[in-house]
Amino acid sequence: MPIADVLAKAREHMSKTVEHFQHQLARLRTGRASPALVEHVRVEYYGVPTPLSQLSSITVPEPRMLVIQPWDRSVLGAIEKALLQSELGVTPSNDGSVIRLVLPPLSEERRRELVKICRKYAEEARVALRNIRREYLEELRRLEKEERFSEDERHRGEQELQKITDAFTEEINQLLERKEKEILEE
Repeated sequence: MPIADVLAKAREHMSKTVEHFQHQLARLRTGRASPALVEHVRVEYYGVPTPLSQLSSITVPEPRMLVIQPWDRSVLGAIEKALLQSELGVTPSNDGSVIRLVLPPLSEERRRELVKICRKYAEEARVALRNIRREYLEELRRLEKEERFSEDERHRGEQELQKITDAFTEEINQLLERKEKEILEE
């Protein structure tokens, strides 16, 4: 396996880690409404836990409001129940055809808690990147021992792997910085 293939696999693996981090950040409630806040909520639909995004359209008519319109009205009660049981901390309003979620403004204390959670997610993502880097460094060393390429080529591969890791780490840091700013602004 050439070095380029090892690096391509590492890049793909690290990209998935950053993608997962972005999904974690999207689920955190900030001062603004976003469909990502509720689309992962599982609703009991004909005995099967189904993601809310597969049962309804989720829109944002106002900055602090979500409107959930199910495609099948018979599931309104189940959606309302699932939203009440979720850790959103928002009471849904059911008018018989749609469910409205009005998000209250965040307190300063809650904003600080959310920033801590974001930083924890970012650190977990950075640790995952370092683990991926270690895994692919071991792969490069193993391939060198099998005499697939020289020590110099392995060193170049390790340097390139470090550059890839640094780039993804910087991307995580930028995503974290943007999310913190979004949480802390009114």
